[in-house]
This record gives sequence, structure tokens and C-alpha cells, in this order.
Amino acid sequence: MDFSKIELFNGICPASCRDMMVCFGAEFASYRVGQLICDFSDDRRRRVGVMRSGRATMTRTDINGNETLLEEIGEGDIFGEILCFCGGAADYVKLTCDEDCEVVFLKYDQITKRCEKACEHHSRLVANLFELMAKKALALSERIQLLSRRTTREKLLYYFSLQCGTAGEFTLTMSHTRLAEYLCVDRSAMVREMKRLSDDGAVVFDGKKVRLPCSE
Repeated sequence: MDFSKIELFNGICPASCRDMMVCFGAEFASYRVGQLICDFSDDRRRRVGVMRSGRATMTRTDINGNETLLEEIGEGDIFGEILCFCGGAADYVKLTCDEDCEVVFLKYDQITKRCEKACEHHSRLVANLFELMAKKALALSERIQLLSRRTTREKLLYYFSLQCGTAGEFTLTMSHTRLAEYLCVDRSAMVREMKRLSDDGAVVFDGKKVRLPCSE
């Protein structure tokens, strides 16, 4: 397993990473397209998942049956109960494969407990975990800001701005259906608004690439 792409293991050599797989009771699993990886109510809810390969989607279903796309999990990303956008107790949060996936689960309690050997790499991993939790908290704040936009146009522009960052452009990985679910808007209305943004010159679409002229 290549640990270099995984932020959880930043600053830790491959040999130490392999040792920790044993220390943390790592469980390796493979899933096919459409399969449920976890729903944060099974025995893996107290584990941290690392996506070794593939891509999956995390969704939340509320008590009324309304489903919301929370985020996409790709190669090198991590997930778990402490890292997901969980809502109320009645909400059902699940992670489902978009592609064939390989995942490794690490026991959360083993990661956070005091290491008897006082391993430097263990301390580094805990620090990395808290940094990732801080990033997830920031992402949640940005999501709240996104959903607080009143119109579909405002939501699209805010989302594109976040994704473009300082680069001024990005590649859209979501389908229009997925993007509408993520923005919590009607798909047809969103597609119409994207055309208006293009006609107005506010956004440039080149296939899957999205560019904001104002950021140049």
C-alpha cells in the first residue's frame, strides 16, 4: 500500500506505517460498485476508514426520507463517524461505492489511546488525525455557507469559487444530477442557471473544466 498519498500518514515512513497496521488492528476489505461500505451504525462506527483505491459517495437520509449528498471520498481520503457530517440521531448516513473500492479500517480507540512504547510515529499520526478533523470542520463551515445562499445562481457561484481556489479553474467530477443533490437544488433549474452563467460570461465551461474569468 502506498502511504504517500494519504494525509493521515504524513511524515511517517512506510515501515512504521506497516507496523501500525498491526498495532491498530487493521482490517482490509474490498467492495464492488453499488455496495454499501458502511452506514455508521455497524461495528465499524468506531473505526477510521482509509480509501486505498476507488471512489465512494457519502449521503444522509433524514427522518422524512430526504437524501442529501454530503461528500465524495476518493483514493487517499479518510472517513469515519468522527469525520462525517452527521446530523440528528434519526439521520441515516451511509457510504456507497461509485467504483470498485479497497478500504482499510483502523480501530479509532487504538489510534487515540496512549502508546505504551511512546512511538514517535504514533504521536505523529494522532496529530495528523486532529489536523484532518480541523479540515473537516472547515469543510462543514463552507457547506453551511453554501447552503445558506438563497438562489441556485448564488450557490453555483459560491461552489465554483471554492473549487477553483487560487488556480481559477477546476475539473468537475460530479454529474449534473450529483451536483444538484450536493447543492440541494432542482437539477433542471440548475442546468438552466449554468447556461445563463455561461452566456453572461460569469463562468466558462470547457467540457468538465470550469473557469472563473474574474479570478484571472
